[in-house]
Amino acid sequence: MDSKKIEKISRAISDPSRIQILQQFRKKRECLHCSEIHDMLDLAQPSISHHLKQLVDADILLPEKEGRNLKYVLNKPVLDEYIAFLSSLQA
Repeated sequence: MDSKKIEKISRAISDPSRIQILQQFRKKRECLHCSEIHDMLDLAQPSISHHLKQLVDADILLPEKEGRNLKYVLNKPVLDEYIAFLSSLQA
């Protein structure tokens, strides 16, 4: 993983609202729909869209079209690679 990608992911997960979104995946384990994210965060829809865009741009979340709606899934290979990088800093 190159340093630009690491920086982008680090910036994306540095926001408390984005951390909340990611924590919901731990509970749900599969995917989250926009409506579920809206229900759990006390934010306006444009703010939620902004946070989701940041996570998608960092390649942490993958958007999938489901009819007229979007659902989001974790990009586990990218997260695993990022975690491996962070772990390598301890060695």
